[in-house]
Amino acid sequence: MGPQARAVCSVLFLLQVLAEPPENSDFYLAGDYLLGGLFTLHANVKGTVNLRYLKVPKCKEYEMKVLGYNLMQAMRFAVEEINNHRSLLPGVLLGYEIVDICYVFNNVHPVLYFLAGEDYLLPIEDDYSSYAPRVVAVIGPDNSESTMTVAHFLSLFLLPQITYSAISDDLRDKLSFPAVLRTVLGAHHHMEAMVQLMVHFRWNWIIVLVSSDDYGRDNSQLLSKHLASHDICIAFQEVLPMPQPNQTVTPYERQRLVVIVQKLKQSTARVVVVFSPDLALHNFFLEVLNQNFTGAVWIASESWAVDPVLHNLTELRHTGTFLGVTTQRMTIPGFNEFRLRRAQARQPAPNRPARGATCNQECDTCLDTTSSFKTILTLSGDRTSYGVYSAVYTVAHALHSLLGCNQTKCRKEVVYPWQLLQEIKKVNFTLLGHQIFFDQQGDLPVCLEIVQRQWDPSQSPFQTVASYHPMLQKLRDIREVSWHTPNNTVPVSMCSKNCQPGQRKKVVGMHPCCFECIDCLPGTFLNQTADEFDCQPCPSNEWSHRNDTSCFKRRLVFLEWQEAPTIIVITLAALGFLSTLAIVVIFGMHFQTPMVRSAGGPMCFLMLTPLLVAYMMVPVYIGPPTVFSCLCRQAFFTICFTICISCFTVRSFQIVCIFKMASRLPRAYAYWVRYHGPYVFVAFVTALKGVIVAGNMLGMTTEPSTHADLDDPKIMIVSCNPNYRKALLLNTSLDLLLCVAGFSFAYTGRELPTNYNEAKFITFCMTFYFTSSISLCTFMSVYDGVLVTILDLLVTVLNLLGIGLGYFGPKCYMILSYPERNTQAYFNSMIQGFTMGRD
Repeated sequence: MGPQARAVCSVLFLLQVLAEPPENSDFYLAGDYLLGGLFTLHANVKGTVNLRYLKVPKCKEYEMKVLGYNLMQAMRFAVEEINNHRSLLPGVLLGYEIVDICYVFNNVHPVLYFLAGEDYLLPIEDDYSSYAPRVVAVIGPDNSESTMTVAHFLSLFLLPQITYSAISDDLRDKLSFPAVLRTVLGAHHHMEAMVQLMVHFRWNWIIVLVSSDDYGRDNSQLLSKHLASHDICIAFQEVLPMPQPNQTVTPYERQRLVVIVQKLKQSTARVVVVFSPDLALHNFFLEVLNQNFTGAVWIASESWAVDPVLHNLTELRHTGTFLGVTTQRMTIPGFNEFRLRRAQARQPAPNRPARGATCNQECDTCLDTTSSFKTILTLSGDRTSYGVYSAVYTVAHALHSLLGCNQTKCRKEVVYPWQLLQEIKKVNFTLLGHQIFFDQQGDLPVCLEIVQRQWDPSQSPFQTVASYHPMLQKLRDIREVSWHTPNNTVPVSMCSKNCQPGQRKKVVGMHPCCFECIDCLPGTFLNQTADEFDCQPCPSNEWSHRNDTSCFKRRLVFLEWQEAPTIIVITLAALGFLSTLAIVVIFGMHFQTPMVRSAGGPMCFLMLTPLLVAYMMVPVYIGPPTVFSCLCRQAFFTICFTICISCFTVRSFQIVCIFKMASRLPRAYAYWVRYHGPYVFVAFVTALKGVIVAGNMLGMTTEPSTHADLDDPKIMIVSCNPNYRKALLLNTSLDLLLCVAGFSFAYTGRELPTNYNEAKFITFCMTFYFTSSISLCTFMSVYDGVLVTILDLLVTVLNLLGIGLGYFGPKCYMILSYPERNTQAYFNSMIQGFTMGRD
């Protein structure tokens, strides 16, 4: 017999003998532990249940998978423990059977065998609720592709299927896979733990290597979705060639591996994420060693994170740091001793195929091969093994409940798969200090761990460096990692270095992780939490310097009390108020004198009163503007001026009427006097001005506004109305017309008696008012600072002083200095002299 035949014989030998259950067993376990795992449970009308687990080890030329053999032993150990348990399934024994599914190539045949009846026939029926197949539960296989293939068959019968390492999130779809449960977390949590690890170490530029099967494609797509939400970019992604089961590498596959490793060496990314079964990794890492590629951080998926065979390639420690995502470490008491215990040979059971009689239950070669991994298997802990262990106990507890077991016995009855599925979904028990139950999607919420491969014999080969909690979906308990870098520094894997604070990113190329840094200009800032690629403008009342990450409040500037210009203007206003008040007192004391009556009599007080009110309103220009102060500035002051100027105008007109028009138009003059023409005119003009002011306020709000100082952006000028210039021009236009009219009437009466000739006083007042208003509007058109407010207030006070002192000042001077001229006789003589001069 040649080598090839001997290898096949060793496999068949192991299959047949391991498949044979203990004598007098009521329940049988069957399993395959080479590349995929399947575990079944059977019940017949006699009340026997067959629990089958599909997975076998390979020996010799087939290079047995150590983890597969280890998982097979975990199943055998769990069955033996349950059979020796006095209170769990009392009076019922479990058996086992091992089948090799050859990674993904031998799924259908074992499933059809398990679903068939004792006569090896699978009937076609409308309703399988009363159909009892050869098995009533399946555990495995270990990869998602095989699990879904098997599940499509088993779900038709609602036959429970518990997988311990198939992580595909497609299995959470209970419409497509109603009978699938898992003792491992789904791919979503594995990807989240992996991405959070990258975020923690600030890696945003990675390489992804995937196998050419569904496992690689599906997990790489899911990882890309998780990376997108964390701004992590994939430099490139390559597909690793999948070798044949005998590990033979074709020339094309060899060339592909050479090209992939060369791209790894040329890339600036230092983090390499690998989604692949270990079947495709041995040749890949040999090529990595061959090309001497070093300095990388390798992140392993759960399929090879704790693979002991790859760990035997000790030269890999020179290629970089190896991190991996796997299930949490557990310890199954007694399992280490059981794993390497040699089974007792015995005669094959009756009714077995003849070829089975040539083998026994021992696989010495496989056991010897596994013994070389004793240390690493012991130190690495029972991770995936615990998934198998807990799956067997889950089925046992469900059976215990379904069969109505007590402390001494169980009912003997037919067990239908759908009945057991309901009981499995309801299990809730404690196993080795951990609660075993399934969520709505059929997953067992166990923790994940980030492990680092260590080649130091004195340390655990897979050192835990972080933990991931599925309930919190957060990476916690992060410990120090032994980096294979100078000074143990964290490797950097970034396309571009981080920008300095206040610098935005400008994307270069197609990846958002590759960028150049550009300073944010003054008046803008960078909010990295909102947008790292655009500088945001500051609000109107804030400002920023170059490269600022936030804005600061602009300093509000307005006319303040302690400023020197304010003190000067307020002093002038106070003097003006006192002088005007003195004029009121003087005119009041000499009200019946000719001087006061020639100045206007009662109308003088109509002019003096608005002046006093205007002086009292001067403080509204000081301090931060309010709606009230803006209303006073835009309304009261201009109305006060209009009243005074209209009084001047009507006063000049009235003097001309007395001396020149009374004789020519006696009836018109009579109406003018009878109906109080001067007051009617003043009231009309004041009302017209009120309409103009009201229109301005409706069209231009009185709300205070702020605007930046163009000369100093750090300053914010507070003003009443940004369009105040337009309002001032419109309001002043009526006053200017009155000034022109008053000046015209005064000029017409230039030949009147000196005591009645007020042309020069009115001309002075009107000229000053006109000149100051035009100057103020011109200044406002070229300057927009706080000086405008100061100048506006100064012009207002000077106009008030001009009207008060320019018109009433000379009158008071004559009253106080020349009382002899303030007599009726003196005024009569002046009128007679004017009349005689005309004649």
